[in-house]
Amino acid sequence: MERILDQLDAVYGKEHVCYLNNESDWQLLIATQLSAQCTDERVNMVTPALFEEFNSIKAFAEADIYNIEKAIHSTGFYRNKAKNIKACCQLLLTEHNGKVPVDIDALTQLPGVGRKTANVVLGHKYNVPAIVVDTHVKRISNKLGFTELADPVKIEFDLMEKIPKEHWLRYNTQIIAHGRTLCTARSPKCDQCFLLKDCPGGLYEMYNRIIKNEGLKEKE
Repeated sequence: MERILDQLDAVYGKEHVCYLNNESDWQLLIATQLSAQCTDERVNMVTPALFEEFNSIKAFAEADIYNIEKAIHSTGFYRNKAKNIKACCQLLLTEHNGKVPVDIDALTQLPGVGRKTANVVLGHKYNVPAIVVDTHVKRISNKLGFTELADPVKIEFDLMEKIPKEHWLRYNTQIIAHGRTLCTARSPKCDQCFLLKDCPGGLYEMYNRIIKNEGLKEKE
């Protein structure tokens, strides 16, 4: 693990980069809600016009839900997302004086906000150490042998026990970058990966490729 983390630092840097464009904690909160079952690229295409039309928590809380649905339609699951965003902003007004709470328990009580969304906001806006478990982190952490669990919340706590705390915030950023460049879900470039020698999943995949290629040669 130490070798892997050192190499991730060397290749992807130590900064924890936010891939969702935003100018405030509430914008990041909403953008992260929109990112469920949707790419960051798509969310970033939607949010400029969205935050221009609804320029505050109050604006979302008082908006006609149909208008929110129309604005976020292309992110998918737009009806449920719109309902949660409106309800979330209403609760922020009534229970938190129109401010995003800096507390994971309070955040996860908001409609549509799970631990992943809460950790994104706390980590990127307030530098609160946290491990964000998205699809990349779940898949690649399993492949690296860092965890054998499937539930994102259990994975979060498992990784927190194993990964040094000073690495928590940047782990998600690095794994997203790795998942987009080399360790892609559909066609991982294991033969090009700098982590291969320490990656059980990658070594197993390469072994299977060799066996498959040998089988094809025999048939030929």
